[in-house]
Amino acid sequence: MIIPGKRPKLIGTDLDGTIVAHYGFISERTKIAFSEAHQAGIHIYFVTGRPIRWMQEIKENFDFGMGICGNGAMLYDFRNEKILEEWLISADAQFEIVKKLRAAITPVTFAIEANQQFHREKAYVPRWDIGADNVGVAKIEDAISLPALKILARCSNGEYSSDEMLELAHNALTGIATVTHSNSTDSLLEISAHGVSKGATLSKIAARLDLTAEDCVTFGDNPNDFSMLSWASRSWAMADGHPDLMKYAKFQTDAHQEEGVAKVIERLLELPE
Repeated sequence: MIIPGKRPKLIGTDLDGTIVAHYGFISERTKIAFSEAHQAGIHIYFVTGRPIRWMQEIKENFDFGMGICGNGAMLYDFRNEKILEEWLISADAQFEIVKKLRAAITPVTFAIEANQQFHREKAYVPRWDIGADNVGVAKIEDAISLPALKILARCSNGEYSSDEMLELAHNALTGIATVTHSNSTDSLLEISAHGVSKGATLSKIAARLDLTAEDCVTFGDNPNDFSMLSWASRSWAMADGHPDLMKYAKFQTDAHQEEGVAKVIERLLELPE
C-alpha cells in the first residue's frame, strides 16, 4: 500500500461497518492505531449517524477524540457527554419533508430524533431502538413540535430498498433536506436539515482548526459517508461497503472485519510530518 502525502493532521472516521463490527466490536489493533494517531497529535473525529445515546460504547473504548453525530447534525463531546453545537431540522421543515415523502413513497412510515428522544409512528417498525417508544403515534405529525436531529423514513414491509428509496427521496426533497442512508440491505432513509452532512460539518470543524481537505483523511462504508469521502483529499472506502463508494473515495482498504482502517492508519503514521 503506497500512500501519498504527509502525515494527516485530522482523521474522520465512520463507526458502524468501518471501525465497529456489525456485532458491536472494536478490535484491539484498531484501538491501538487510533491511540497512536492521537498521541502523534492528530485530531480524531468519530463521524456517525448515531444519536448520542449510542455513543457510550465509543466512550468506553476511547478516552480521546470528538463525536460528530446524526450524520453531521451535532458536534458532541462524548467523553464529557456534552452537546457543543447542533444543526437541526426546524419543525416547519419536518412537516414539509413528511408531506413530500408521503406523496413520493406511498408505504413510508416515520420516526424522529428530537430533544434526545426517539418518537415513531405505530406503523414504524424499529430495528435498533426497540422499546424506546413503545406507544407511538398514529401520524408522526402528532409528535413534531421541536427541531429534530434527524428524521427516519422506513418502508417497514421492505417494499423498497434503501437505494430505491434514496432515489425517490432525492427527487422529492431537493433543496429542502439532505437525504442519505447507512444500510443497503435495509429499507431506511436518514434525513437531515438542508446542507447538513458528515462532509459539511467535518469541513467546518477542520476550517476552525485552520486545516484544509489536504490535511485530513476520512474512512467510510455507506452513502452517509459519501460527502466526507469526497471532501477529504485522501479517503478510504471499506472493501465490503456500498458498491458506489469508489465514486467518492480516493482509495480502498480491507473490510472492517480485516481491520482495514487500522492498516491505513499504521501506514499514515510512517509518513513525514
